[in-house]
Amino acid sequence: QVQLVETGGGLVQAGGSLRLSCAASRGSFTIYSMGWFRQAPGKERESVAAISRSGLIKYYADSVKGRFTISRDNAKNMVYLQMNSLKPEDTAVYYCGAAEGLRYPPSPADFGSWGQGTQVTVSS
Repeated sequence: QVQLVETGGGLVQAGGSLRLSCAASRGSFTIYSMGWFRQAPGKERESVAAISRSGLIKYYADSVKGRFTISRDNAKNMVYLQMNSLKPEDTAVYYCGAAEGLRYPPSPADFGSWGQGTQVTVSS
């Protein structure tokens, strides 16, 4: 089963940018669709963005469209989330997930592997 490690979280002011990275190991990366989810205190885990195995199909939650960009590098077993124009409501723990099958919109139930999460805090 693939193992995932997220990096790149931190504290940023509103309007700023962060780039999250997710490194995959112990698995055949290209068989997985990949997704980014986030979970704020007291809230359910929600889908932020997802990308197909080839990288040709991308999904974004309405709340992040035009601000976030998901990408993947299959040669490096990496998936990224570029986050621009950050808002305080983007504050959450961000998780990277891997799914062998993916529906749109993505559901956490589709993802069999998760990273440990990385905290993103946006100050106003």
